[in-house]
Amino acid sequence: MKNLMKTAAAFLLGIQVCACSQVENKVSPAIPSDPEIEANIRQWLKKMTLEEKIGQMCEITIDVVTDFEASKKNGFTLSEAKLDTVIGKYKVGSLLNVPMGIAQKKEKWAEAIRIIQDKSMKEIGIPCIYGVDQIHGTTYTLDGTMFPQGINMAASFNRELTRKGAEISAYETRACCIPWTYAPVVDLGRDPRWPRMWENYGEDCYVNAEMGKAAVAGFQGNDPNHIGEYNIAACMKHYMGYGVPVSGKDRTPSSISRTEMREKHFAPFMEAVRNGALSVMVNSGVNEGMPFHANRELLTGWLKEELNWDGMIVTDWADINNLCTRDHIAASKKEAIKIAINAGIDMSMVPYEVSFCTCLKELVEEGEVPMSRIDDAVARVLRLKYRLGLFENPYWDIRKYDKFGSEEFAKVALQAAEESEILLKNENNVLPLVPGKKILLTGPNANSMRCLNGGWSYSWQGDQADNCAGAYNTIYESLCNKYGKENIIYEPGVTYAASGNWWEENTPEISKAVAAASRADVIVACIGENSYCETPGNLTDLTLSANQRNLVKALSQTGKPVILVLNQGRPRIISDIEPLAEGIINIMLPGNYGGDALANLMAGDANFSARMPFTYPKYANALATYDYKPCESMGQMNGNYNYDSVMDVQWSFGYGLSYTAYQYANLKVDKPTFTASDEITVSVDVTNVGKMAGKEAVLLYSQDLVASTTPDNIRLRNFEKVALQPNETRTVTMTIRGSDLAFVGYDGKWRLEAGDFKLRCGDQSADLKCSETKVWETPNR
Repeated sequence: MKNLMKTAAAFLLGIQVCACSQVENKVSPAIPSDPEIEANIRQWLKKMTLEEKIGQMCEITIDVVTDFEASKKNGFTLSEAKLDTVIGKYKVGSLLNVPMGIAQKKEKWAEAIRIIQDKSMKEIGIPCIYGVDQIHGTTYTLDGTMFPQGINMAASFNRELTRKGAEISAYETRACCIPWTYAPVVDLGRDPRWPRMWENYGEDCYVNAEMGKAAVAGFQGNDPNHIGEYNIAACMKHYMGYGVPVSGKDRTPSSISRTEMREKHFAPFMEAVRNGALSVMVNSGVNEGMPFHANRELLTGWLKEELNWDGMIVTDWADINNLCTRDHIAASKKEAIKIAINAGIDMSMVPYEVSFCTCLKELVEEGEVPMSRIDDAVARVLRLKYRLGLFENPYWDIRKYDKFGSEEFAKVALQAAEESEILLKNENNVLPLVPGKKILLTGPNANSMRCLNGGWSYSWQGDQADNCAGAYNTIYESLCNKYGKENIIYEPGVTYAASGNWWEENTPEISKAVAAASRADVIVACIGENSYCETPGNLTDLTLSANQRNLVKALSQTGKPVILVLNQGRPRIISDIEPLAEGIINIMLPGNYGGDALANLMAGDANFSARMPFTYPKYANALATYDYKPCESMGQMNGNYNYDSVMDVQWSFGYGLSYTAYQYANLKVDKPTFTASDEITVSVDVTNVGKMAGKEAVLLYSQDLVASTTPDNIRLRNFEKVALQPNETRTVTMTIRGSDLAFVGYDGKWRLEAGDFKLRCGDQSADLKCSETKVWETPNR
């Protein structure tokens, strides 16, 4: 019976390989092949030993080669003996992570990587590739430029700002002799309970695709075959569907349909790969019982073959081992390695031991992993190293990177923070706050760099940010600089515990804050979350802590106007205190310049322009996304039973206020009747009808009025951000393709169906009609 099953599995695998090969032959390469690089790879594959090939597929964390005793005395120090084992004996081709769990000076990074590369070139003749999670600037480098987290960059709706931020991050990462970053993050943050929601570009697949493309361009430059001296390789993550675990908790199973996976979760990765992304990291989770690290269809089929992509796939942390120890689809680590490598994994982030090399060698010798799969994986690793120029320059002179941590870069980070903080409420024009008023500043987030930055900031959990970011301003320090220290009364009322779990709070001192309110004209309450990252950020109740809500309730009783500043990585439920505030600003995780940006915005020295990149829920059991199905919001029906399905949210996707007002008019389309092959030009006049200059994010949505499967309520199709002076009108022009309005049907095929559509932009709408149905026979449009 077992032999029969193996035969059947092999037959099905053959069908799949054949089908994918046919697709591949019809699809142009995602990245054009470079003949010189390919010739070099062929030469290496001919002369490398099996041990050397397998070593290139192994990635080890820096701790494994660290001399911890020497590091206690002299700072981070590598162990020569451990390097002899890891690189000399096992021929390991990649190292990763931050030494000692804390950000290092760029000089220390460069010194360590030079030692690693000298060892690698001497022992193997092939350079090592070092990777780090520089996801919002120089995450793990001291004195570099920190940008807002991904969720903030999405809120800016500014592609160019996202590209520029990635370009600066690449420059400063290169200044450390590091050539590879595990960014951008393009998981769809569609469940606010998920602790990694703040790392990506929000809930919408189009925003993630556009910002992902912009980030890849910023990191890598214009030529993916020849990454420049100021650029680095991007690594899209986490492939894919990571952001919607059924439980809401990190690294727990999702239940995403194939249609949803193809249409939405795959979209950002596909667009980034088509635009030159050199590497991809895999989702740690499980979907419908199949771990992503074991899913040959998604890894080899969808990504490599259907897109004709020659880039490299790397695992996430210890995720091959997890196939055995956690997911139980393998009886041993060795079997887990066989499953993952045969599925399409090219490099294993092991990360602590080298048994991967021994086991994989045995698997090849036993015929369980074909040599062709090894050669393909190694070719992809070598190709990445050649594209980065590491063979010619395994390290470089970092002194030429004289813009590192410069004022020029700081200005861009400040702009990014200003354009990413969202004004959600402004009753009675409580904002901007005029100079001379006494401000009671309260709440646990008011005087913390840790809270402004979130996780992946100097340390994994972000808990070292207050120690490392002393040169920057907390909200308290920024408001003191803006309004004068004599006008700021700081009484937090609630504080986070200095040690222990991120959510733990000290015994509240709300009465002190209430007493201080008598001396103030206005109250600014900075509430939200302490920093966290990944699984430690799991929670069981999305409601904001009782201490913080009680603080706001008590302060509201003083009669002084209350402004809430929401500083958090995900939307915490505040429906009971939202009515108590006259002003609400959602700053999310704006980085080192977030406090300065907030002060500028509160004072009116800058104008709000950000929009919500996700749907902010009102109730813990009423989570939603903007592209919901029509039956999710039907209102009240009378009859044999009460049918109450109401979409009731705190703030909707795309919502955001400004100190000025914008008027939309004359929405026009050049092709009111279209087909799949048409390009449709859409224009709309936008006028600043207020008294202050500002920037407006112009969002273009579509509705498919009738389809063969229930259409989404509405979908974002394009956006542009425009700057307008008072009384200025600009005609904003955007294009969409007819094929952009297609969807994945119940049969798994892309289809655009004849019928009526509606476009919406601001308060304007326009009708469209598709004149003919098209069904794609290819997996992607």
